[in-house]
Amino acid sequence: MKTIHISADREYDVKVDVDFTVQLSDLARDRTRVAIVFSESMKARIPTFDSGDTEYFYLPIPDGEAGKSASVLVHAWNWLGAAGFTRTDLIVGIGGGAVTDFAGYLAASWLRGIDWVAIPTTIAGMVDAAVGGKTGINSDYGKNLIGAFHSPISVLIDPVWLETLSDRDFAAGLAEVVKCGFIRDQRILDLMHAKTLHDIRSSREVTLELIERSVAVKALVVSGDFKESFDREILNYGHTFGHAVELLSKYSLRHGECVSIGMAYIAYLSERLGIISSDIRALHIETLSGLGLPISYKGAEWPELLAAMKVDKKSRGNTLRFVVITEVGKTQRLENPIESELYAAYERLCQ
Repeated sequence: MKTIHISADREYDVKVDVDFTVQLSDLARDRTRVAIVFSESMKARIPTFDSGDTEYFYLPIPDGEAGKSASVLVHAWNWLGAAGFTRTDLIVGIGGGAVTDFAGYLAASWLRGIDWVAIPTTIAGMVDAAVGGKTGINSDYGKNLIGAFHSPISVLIDPVWLETLSDRDFAAGLAEVVKCGFIRDQRILDLMHAKTLHDIRSSREVTLELIERSVAVKALVVSGDFKESFDREILNYGHTFGHAVELLSKYSLRHGECVSIGMAYIAYLSERLGIISSDIRALHIETLSGLGLPISYKGAEWPELLAAMKVDKKSRGNTLRFVVITEVGKTQRLENPIESELYAAYERLCQ
């Protein structure tokens, strides 16, 4: 087991390579009620828990981003109320990033904040969504526009869940790992160099090291900047364009696939502006495409994409902001690049 400590609004540990059933039973032992939140498609994989006097309640929500809606949240609030949940009870999210986002916000908004535990079941959830305390639901105007900072009391990463993932979901999660490599940890990119998805997936050792290193990157950033000034914004590398794609595709693409497209876009834009070399741009394209991730997008018109980017969480007033790198491991902010350059990078992405 590898334990990675985070110091944010509370102190907690991310535990990698654990048996989640054993760990959760320990965490729930002194609780009166525990709510297990999971997606509908996970129902057959959720075990029945039994910890003495603790009463367990099971709340399935719609799969994917459909579960992160205001109507589902209202239903969950009423469900907690009917079950009598108090400040000393516990909420547990078992699932991908959508489930842990939702479960965390449910915990943050019930009685002004009760404890919760994240048990991520996807690569993206393990290295990104479940770590750091950002919780939320979606609005018709964008992803995660409604939310709160509310850290879990523990994050439990059990490799058993990796066996349940399709190749598409495994690859999509690796996009967030690639992001961590570009913004902070060259070793991640070295581990991925010239490897296919099959190469990585078939090596438990490599997979766990990639997860541990990515969690360590996020833990370091979050511990230094919990409420997201620029330091924490670096975790959104590739996300400004990626979130726009995600919204306009009506969430038909995986989050990681959109982040991959977003990183390809920002690489093209950064090269055009002289921020990165052609070698670093090529490293983006080669790494992402080598994993089978998308590096182009033609599914929306440019004005729609630009409008969607302008409601990104990093925007300030009318100022459109991007996270960019100048070289691997070195980040900075790019504000309001001229639209002709933005469009030229989009045209390159479409080719």
